Amino acid sequence: MSDASIALNRFGLGARPGEDAGADPRKWLAGQIAGFDPRPQTIAAQVPSTQVARDLADFYERQRQIRQAEGPRNRQLPPQSPAGPAKPASAQPPMAGGGAMQDMQSAAPAMQAGMQPAPYQGEDAAMLARREARRQQQQVYVSMVSARALSAIATPTPFAERLVHFWANHFAVSADKLELVGLAGTMEFEAIRPHVMGRFGDMLNAVERHPAMLLYLDQAVSIGPDSPAGQLAARRQARQRAGLNENLAREIMELHTLGVRTVYTQADVTEFARAMTGFTVAGLGRGAGARYAGTADGEPGSFVFAPRLHEPGTRTILGRQWTQEGEAQAAAVLDHLATHPATAKHIATKLARHFASDDPPAPLVARLEKAFLSSGGDLPTVYRTLIASPECWSPQPAKFKSPWEWSISALRALGTQQVQANAVNGLLGQLGQPTWKPGSPAGWDDVAGAWAGPDAVMRRVEAAERMAQRARDTIDARQRAAQLFPGTLSTGTAQSIARAESPGQGLALMLVSPEFMRR
Repeated sequence: MSDASIALNRFGLGARPGEDAGADPRKWLAGQIAGFDPRPQTIAAQVPSTQVARDLADFYERQRQIRQAEGPRNRQLPPQSPAGPAKPASAQPPMAGGGAMQDMQSAAPAMQAGMQPAPYQGEDAAMLARREARRQQQQVYVSMVSARALSAIATPTPFAERLVHFWANHFAVSADKLELVGLAGTMEFEAIRPHVMGRFGDMLNAVERHPAMLLYLDQAVSIGPDSPAGQLAARRQARQRAGLNENLAREIMELHTLGVRTVYTQADVTEFARAMTGFTVAGLGRGAGARYAGTADGEPGSFVFAPRLHEPGTRTILGRQWTQEGEAQAAAVLDHLATHPATAKHIATKLARHFASDDPPAPLVARLEKAFLSSGGDLPTVYRTLIASPECWSPQPAKFKSPWEWSISALRALGTQQVQANAVNGLLGQLGQPTWKPGSPAGWDDVAGAWAGPDAVMRRVEAAERMAQRARDTIDARQRAAQLFPGTLSTGTAQSIARAESPGQGLALMLVSPEFMRR
């Protein structure tokens, strides 16, 4: 690979027709740090998390009305208001102070999001409302997937856009839960994109306060055992246990900052979880429990600290005493984790793996780690170090593209201007990497072994053939390949394209060539 091809394909997202990395590809990449637009028009046009959460809150209220209508064996839809039916959105409010506190009042039993009473005869009103909610949220999801793809296809700063995708996978949430279907995209748009050219600590704090992360890892239902809410639950012997949830605290340490099995212990996780109690989401629950917890008011989907859910007391985490009270306690721990040496090594290793090799070169990791620590987690400083590192400019292709990377680079190569609603969503589903659905908080794997299997490659061949057919012989693959891989196209690939039986076949061969599959 030439330096120009490396800049376009390894650092970027694949070249667009006419795109040129210039005489100095490193300078072209560095210029994207300042030139990145975190809010392009396609992203700005999407609904914010507050609107998604407002629809969720309407649906939770709808479910509460249904449950109270005529009992579990004869549920009826409540009367409609003159303005029309209430908007649906999700399931039982996943709010500590919503479901759990209502249980203290002997109201609805479900504390965790998505728990529904089983239907008795066919689909009852609650099940129908849930189906409508998922349909509504799926429309939001598909729109956001298309916006993400269009932003990546059209961006003049593909290196910066790749970094957005890197961090979205680092702070992974999964849109499999109904509550996350419409919120997963908003977390990338609202908590990652604005901070991708800032400090890691700012991104970390934004992500851990976003409703998508708080709901995905059940932080919104975490209650300190000795908090006012926890003591009330104990006195009333709530049927649904209201207690501490360690999911978010564990994943912050294991995945977001320090790295798995590094400098922390299980005791640190538990103590951090206690410090984080009270971090929750406003405006989703409207019942008595939510009002008691102080989460009923406020803009739906906005972060709120609920003192009545917070575990009081000093915490001992990573060998340090944290005496702060309320929200300041967890905030101080997050700031400490953001610049910890173990965090620097963890982030450096993942960046080196993504941009250099599945087996991260030790000198590159050390260089990135040093840049991270010396700058206090300033991400542009780390990115400039990445650009300047010779390990990232090895002429041998070292990375196999993930389905997302391959799809976006193919659409860019074809000069795509628009995508049909659900087209990208369907393509990524077929290729095995549905957007914002990694299946676990660890995100998608970033090594060839996860994507280079024979069946996976065959699916790309089939997709390439369909893309080539839609191009309708308007692209000369011989010329286009030379543009996409300047100074890099092998004789074998060039000959295969030239000998193709049709322009469409030549284009399909280009899209599945070794040069196109690897970066």
